[in-house]
Amino acid sequence: MPDSATEFDEELKSKSEIKREMHQLQDFAERLVKLSKHQRSKIPFTEEIKADLTLADKIQNKHEALRRHIRHMAKVLSETDLGPINQALDVMANKHQQESSKHIKLETLRDALIEQGNDTIEATLAEHDLLERQKLRQLVRMAAKEKANEKLGKHYRDLFAYLKESIRF
Repeated sequence: MPDSATEFDEELKSKSEIKREMHQLQDFAERLVKLSKHQRSKIPFTEEIKADLTLADKIQNKHEALRRHIRHMAKVLSETDLGPINQALDVMANKHQQESSKHIKLETLRDALIEQGNDTIEATLAEHDLLERQKLRQLVRMAAKEKANEKLGKHYRDLFAYLKESIRF
């Protein structure tokens, strides 16, 4: 007779379901092993998992040993609360999405400045205090010349870089 509801639930799991969960944990462990050391430093691991990740780095070139070690890590992860780890990974993934979104907004603004000219420049200057009027106008003018000649190059990139360093979304 089971002592609690969780033990009862585990008794009802089929062998296939248990295997599926272990494969998911192995994939998760492999994902953790592939993270850079800088990314790992932002995730709250237990000491045991940190030691396992260090060992995984050492045996990276030994395929079979790494495979066995990842299986071991999956077993350790099954006994660990994965909530904080998943939360840290989600934050890292969201940061990338935010950077992509910012990049797209800056490209759109750059193209609008080049195509629409003075009115857009004035509106952008009013909206963002860090921009210098003369520098922005000069970069837009030079980028517009490049675009007219169908040779997007230095000034087009310089305008984007200037917007990137001066505008905070």
